[in-house]
Amino acid sequence: MLDLKTVRQDPDGARQAMLRKGEPGAVHVLNELLEADRQHRARLAEVETLRAERNTLSQEVGRVKRAGADPEPSLMERTRQVGERLRVLDAELGPAETRVRELLLTLPNYPDPEVPVGADESGNSEVRRWGDIPALEAPRAHWDLGVALGLLDFERASKIAGARFTVFTGRGAALVRALQTLMLDMHVRRHGCTEVLPPFVVNADSMQGTGQLPKFAADAFRLEGTDLWLAPTAEVPVTNMYRDEILDGEMLPIRNVAYTPCWRSEAGAAGRDTRGLIRQHQFDKVELVHLVAPENSPAHLEEIIAAAAEVLEALRLPYRVVEMCTGDLGFSAARKFDLEVWMPSYGRYVEISSCSNFRDFQARRARIRFRRRTGAAPEFVHTLNGSALAIGRTIAALLENRQQPDGSVHLPEVLAPYLGGELRWD
Repeated sequence: MLDLKTVRQDPDGARQAMLRKGEPGAVHVLNELLEADRQHRARLAEVETLRAERNTLSQEVGRVKRAGADPEPSLMERTRQVGERLRVLDAELGPAETRVRELLLTLPNYPDPEVPVGADESGNSEVRRWGDIPALEAPRAHWDLGVALGLLDFERASKIAGARFTVFTGRGAALVRALQTLMLDMHVRRHGCTEVLPPFVVNADSMQGTGQLPKFAADAFRLEGTDLWLAPTAEVPVTNMYRDEILDGEMLPIRNVAYTPCWRSEAGAAGRDTRGLIRQHQFDKVELVHLVAPENSPAHLEEIIAAAAEVLEALRLPYRVVEMCTGDLGFSAARKFDLEVWMPSYGRYVEISSCSNFRDFQARRARIRFRRRTGAAPEFVHTLNGSALAIGRTIAALLENRQQPDGSVHLPEVLAPYLGGELRWD
């Protein structure tokens, strides 16, 4: 959530930020917010004036009565008018304040000044590449390889749940578990993260705290008749662990890592990578979530990107790092980098990790603050996260990049301890 005081003080800067982010509709919301805020503050000012007048009137009525006289009818009438107006204003203040917050919750985050300007993904900027693209004459798609090797069963998954679900069978299920453990081990042992296993369902306050609600309700699954949602990413429960808290500054930085299944309806994604493991309704992911002091968040974004890249390099998967332009940042991020893995059957790179700095945008929504020292005024933390990595997409990339001409797949050596040393699958 944006800082209302900053928006109020520099409305033109706020409008320019919305336009830079490719959100012209947000400018209209911003204008509505400013007017609603103006009216709300005018009510507050009138309430303060009337309360002061009521006190003066009460004192005057009391003085007259103590003198043994009856107050003038005009004095009593004004006292009645002030009381009635205050009752009206008091009834209006709550809804007016709620309306201001509702409008504020729908506005996207400002992009950082360093973010390249662009209207959509065509304006994204490649930062670097790593690894050699395999020379494959006729690469097979991972959905064909996975089925042929007995790792994936899409037909039975469809029977169980419908399209865009997968049953991992035998060695396929073992590979999910191996990758999950490898990634967690790397982040805990090499990067000092604390492993967290959160609930896989979250309440509406949690979804609102990280920016999924109200804007992205259609892209999530809600449990009917409840206030609970299936978590679309571990970012939601792990960040909201600290909602409504004031942290001791000595706790920062907080580096958490969590494995969770994730659920997304993928509303509007028809026809976009919907075959195979790339765009599923349910998928597994290991997520990094950092809470840091504001001045340290740029360095932590680099740290998260490096941690995700380290997993890809350990798996010997070619990838590139791409910085998102203003029009492709998404709702909550101030700056975002995607790691994209090479997919031979696609003939292009495909996103496997998004690493974002939200600045204080999520912390304001979730009311997560810290004190630098005892007695210091609370400040909002900065929150960051990054996928490290999406497991289904990692399996897809391993199958396609490590496939052999004879139809077998040779997995990288780093997985040997997690798969009993069995790395050649045919």
